[in-house]
Amino acid sequence: MTTTILVVEDEPAILELVAINLKHAGFMVERTGSAEEAETAIRSALPDLLVLDWMLPGQSGVGLAKKLRADERTREMPIIMLTARVREEDKVQGLEAGADDYITKPFSPRELVARVRAVLRRRAPHLADEAVEIGTLMLNPATHRVLAAGQPIELGPTEFRLLFFFMTHTERVYTRAQLLDEVWGDHIFIEERTVDVHIRRLRSALELSGNHERVETVRGTGGATTASCGAAGSTGSGHGVARRVFF
Repeated sequence: MTTTILVVEDEPAILELVAINLKHAGFMVERTGSAEEAETAIRSALPDLLVLDWMLPGQSGVGLAKKLRADERTREMPIIMLTARVREEDKVQGLEAGADDYITKPFSPRELVARVRAVLRRRAPHLADEAVEIGTLMLNPATHRVLAAGQPIELGPTEFRLLFFFMTHTERVYTRAQLLDEVWGDHIFIEERTVDVHIRRLRSALELSGNHERVETVRGTGGATTASCGAAGSTGSGHGVARRVFF
């Protein structure tokens, strides 16, 4: 479950410094030197987080941030601005454009990594690689282990990703299409009914511990709501079936 970070920086030395330190911290890093290249990369595959310079050739980093926040597909993507613009009004403008954090150059590589992890914990907890405990369930993404009341539960890779996503997105409802985007990735094209298969497997694995009842199918929703964490897996027809999980 490696987290992918896209770094947008036009100065090669800084780009290399950022990329090396993020790789050493365990992240997968993609690099671009302009906002236009970044948009192309994002259209191909949505990164988990964006480290974005302000002063870029062509479109500015602030302009790109505003564009990403206006697009439903990229609206929730975490953004950290890394820039030499240090004035208070610059920081305010960057944050108002949609940045989740604002780091000024020169910067500490250790601080950058720490802030990346902090933003992921806040905005995308399922990517933070920290153990999650809810009720009798404990999931550790680093060791790929799941325990229920101290007893191990065997899960396949996809079922593990689904459970991790559900445990970090409680009290919400998701459609099949949304789960495909969130768990498989929006650049993966597979049949939506695949979700049902993996949900059934997940529920089966949770049944012995009694946690299978946390997963529920919500019919006729027509889409996601913010009622209870979304997921479930059973049968149902079309996009009017959403998945809900109670934790």
